[in-house]
Amino acid sequence: MIELPEAAVLAKQINEAVGGKKIKNVIAAQSPHKLAWYFGDPQEYKFLLTGKVISKAVSYGGQVEITAGNAKLLFSDGVNLRYYNKGERLPDKHQLLLELDDGSSLIGSVQIYGGLAAFPEGKNDNKYYLIAKEKPSPLSNDFDEAYFRSLFSEGTAKLSLKAFLATEQRIPGLGNGVLQDILFNAKMHPKKKVNSLSITDQRTLFDSIKITLSEMTAKCGRDTENDLLGKAGRYKTKLSKNTHGQSCSVCGTLITKEAYLGGSIYYCARCQRT
Repeated sequence: MIELPEAAVLAKQINEAVGGKKIKNVIAAQSPHKLAWYFGDPQEYKFLLTGKVISKAVSYGGQVEITAGNAKLLFSDGVNLRYYNKGERLPDKHQLLLELDDGSSLIGSVQIYGGLAAFPEGKNDNKYYLIAKEKPSPLSNDFDEAYFRSLFSEGTAKLSLKAFLATEQRIPGLGNGVLQDILFNAKMHPKKKVNSLSITDQRTLFDSIKITLSEMTAKCGRDTENDLLGKAGRYKTKLSKNTHGQSCSVCGTLITKEAYLGGSIYYCARCQRT
């Protein structure tokens, strides 16, 4: 899934691979998918985008936005973005295909669920998009300790750390995937309650968010996810589907996997306190 580190990496790679290229053709919604969520009518994307030159890509939280003339493309959630050079075999199934003027292609495909959008600049009123654009990224200096402390309120006191960090768009792009290593590095259990955190705990958690996400981004994303060229990220996750059932790298205890709040959590029962 695209989360903050992967979105940042994808935006950088898109700028390098397709910046300055013209969109020659657009094929949208060719392969029906019940959980591929389009903004507006995907059949209009061809008329909106064809002939436009791609100028830049940026990331907002876990979303990747591409500017092409006066239009925007937006990819989020479970969209798999891939770039193909001229002559490479393209997948038969996809949810959005951009044919570029040099014969290369940019393709967005959805396996489980995912959001794809094309719209005139300023015309997307999706609240998750607008919130992600508005809030500071943990990769930026604006996301400082004072800002992090402002996220704590009376309404968050009884939440678990998973609910606090990875829901309600408090920190866009920080999802259940990157959450696992953030909490492992902070030595905190996903079920630990927010109201149990001391000032020192809050500082420890803040530091873990900044350091962990920066490392994930610097290493081209997590090893559970693929980049624009289909290569796995170089950041080796400590807690993920790749390490489930293995021994904790710190104490040797077997890593536990458990269903919690609509997804899986991974933790070391010895290292991470509740």
